[in-house]
Amino acid sequence: MEDVLELYAEPYDPKRPKVNFDETSKQLLKETRQPLGAAPGKPHRVDYEYERNGTRNLFLFVEPQAGWRHVHVTEQRTKLDFAYEMKWLVDERYAEAEVIRVVMDNLNTHKIASLYEAFEPAEARRIAKKLEWHYTPLDEFDFPHGPQLLRAVRAVHCAGFNKHGGAHIMAALDVGDQLVQQIPLIGEALRAKIPEVVMGIADGQLRL
Repeated sequence: MEDVLELYAEPYDPKRPKVNFDETSKQLLKETRQPLGAAPGKPHRVDYEYERNGTRNLFLFVEPQAGWRHVHVTEQRTKLDFAYEMKWLVDERYAEAEVIRVVMDNLNTHKIASLYEAFEPAEARRIAKKLEWHYTPLDEFDFPHGPQLLRAVRAVHCAGFNKHGGAHIMAALDVGDQLVQQIPLIGEALRAKIPEVVMGIADGQLRL
């Protein structure tokens, strides 16, 4: 925990960006009846019944100091999927960075071994050398502020959107489109709905 707090306290350095990473799953819902459009004196109406239409995984990156957020929608979240997300971070988003500090939880796929399962050893090593991983506390029940230290977790919660504007999510593309619409608002939602965790190193040590 102290490691993460020290990292957050550092000033912004574009050559050494600090990026939060998290993932979540969202259920896709299909309408069973055609929604009725708005009319004079009547709002847009959607029937409460729906059909389950599969799920999609969301990988979310957040760089608070740069005001940047990004979402990738995938069909699953395996070790290989995680590895390709890290490769994208290294080769595309932060190609000019010296090192990328990534803050994330201790999910079993969030390991350097995932890179070696996805790529040849030389390529895996190249990607790993540019990444510096910082893990939040292991268990939110042992340390209740653990998830709050991972700002991407809070952004995911703010984007809880099984329904958007009364309409069910119909397909994976809709998931991406709705997030694109919501992401500019996530930062404001975080400030409005979830208090910032103001905690120094000494405070963190007391909580341990």
